[in-house]
Amino acid sequence: QVRLVESGGGLVQAGDSLKLSCTTSLRTGRTSTMGWFRQAPGKERDFIAQINLIGSVMYGNSMRGRFTISRDNDKTINLQMNNLKPEDTAVYYCAAGGGGGNWHFWGQGTQVSVSS
Repeated sequence: QVRLVESGGGLVQAGDSLKLSCTTSLRTGRTSTMGWFRQAPGKERDFIAQINLIGSVMYGNSMRGRFTISRDNDKTINLQMNNLKPEDTAVYYCAAGGGGGNWHFWGQGTQVSVSS
């Protein structure tokens, strides 16, 4: 069954903003850390950011600044993306796990396309 559901993707123009959300049906103990990744065509999956239950955040290299992760509650996280660029075009995935880089659950992904 689907345990992580992403929403908010779409087609935007360069310079626009977009907010992604991810909601989980997993119990809190299995989602102490939730995060975002992205994968562009022909490239490896990149880590964007993660957040735990007490609000501690971590960003991947070069992701801090235009991307901001937040958490509404133990079930929903968001990714605010500003000043989007064509190179941000990718499938964005939500993930959940117990922290320490152990990602046990993945969403199906949401497409973000940025036109120049």
